[in-house]
Amino acid sequence: MNQNDGYYMIITESNSDIWGGRRSSCYRYQILCECHCYRPLLSAHIRAVIGQHPPKNKRPKEQGENRIKPTNKKVKPKIPKIKDRDSADSTPKTQSIMIQVMDKGRFQKPAATLSLTAGQTVELRCKGGKIGWSYPAYLDTFKDSRLSVKQHERYGQLTLVNSTSADTGEFSCWAQLCNGYICRRDEAKTGSTYIFFTEKGELFVPSPSYFDVVYLNPDREAVVPCRVTVLSAKVTLHREFPAKEIPANGTDIVYDMKRGFVYLQPHADQQGVVYCKAEAGGRSQISVKYQLLYAEVPSGPPSATIVASSTKVRGGDDVSVVCTVLGEPAVEVEFRWIFPGQQDERPVTIQDTWRLIHRGLGHTTRISQSVITVEDFETIDVGYYICTAQNPQGQTTVATTVEFS
Repeated sequence: MNQNDGYYMIITESNSDIWGGRRSSCYRYQILCECHCYRPLLSAHIRAVIGQHPPKNKRPKEQGENRIKPTNKKVKPKIPKIKDRDSADSTPKTQSIMIQVMDKGRFQKPAATLSLTAGQTVELRCKGGKIGWSYPAYLDTFKDSRLSVKQHERYGQLTLVNSTSADTGEFSCWAQLCNGYICRRDEAKTGSTYIFFTEKGELFVPSPSYFDVVYLNPDREAVVPCRVTVLSAKVTLHREFPAKEIPANGTDIVYDMKRGFVYLQPHADQQGVVYCKAEAGGRSQISVKYQLLYAEVPSGPPSATIVASSTKVRGGDDVSVVCTVLGEPAVEVEFRWIFPGQQDERPVTIQDTWRLIHRGLGHTTRISQSVITVEDFETIDVGYYICTAQNPQGQTTVATTVEFS
């Protein structure tokens, strides 16, 4: 400390050291510094406040002298970690937009599966200005008035009243991205829940018939739809003759509570009549029976043929042209005809039929036919008869000619 005009100065060597070599005013300590006798007291007081010890005597550094002593210590440079944003952003995060409306105006996000008592009202909402919905086909097939789907300004709403065990199934929604009248599903904004509607005396979801047919195709899975209404139910699969349980071993057959028993790789040996048995809460129930038929025809556009009852017809005679398709048992086929007298509105008769046929080794095939009949053949009827057969996989066109004899 140096004396300057009756006041004491604190010398600092750097901004971080209170005891260094830069001059700063001591007016804040004026009262303590006015008398020379307070030098020791002031020094002790400042040290106590700052909590530092007085500096040791050091050689004063020359001007321009480096204050940091060089060392030979090697410092490993730190390489900043760069997050791979591309990989993180490549997969969009799925955001659940579904909520369930509870009693007294409460809301909650529904779980993946819900178990409700039949008769309860279900209200689901999904956030978005344009929402698409999916729900059990049973409700759509019969145009059930118990179901209401509405679109509000900021959310979509699905309400089901007087629920029954037949309503058990998946309820899902998704936001739609629209450009004019063309809309597509936004996979990043979806919601779904599977609801079990439990009803006394019903362990299985009711079937509209007492006997159903399941086709075993070699190129895809087959499902025996034994779905239950109780989440905890134990379900087994059985063959009617010879009577035995068919194990769901996870290799050939697996059980999915949302679908039923799934045949992963169907083959002809699995044909026959089967049924399911459910047990829950000390009760048991048998499902409807299912006839498993093996279908040999692979999936694809129709395989069509066309033939006329006669290619040369005399005037006044009748003629028929038959268009035939062999295909999968469960796949419907639609027929369209183009014929010579069509533009002149020539009256003809067209009849479509189908039936199942067995073609060796128990293979089952669907035969679909369309027959066009022309009565009192005349000049206007001469020409090409063109048949187009169409199924969900595509269409096939075949043609034949009919002439005067």
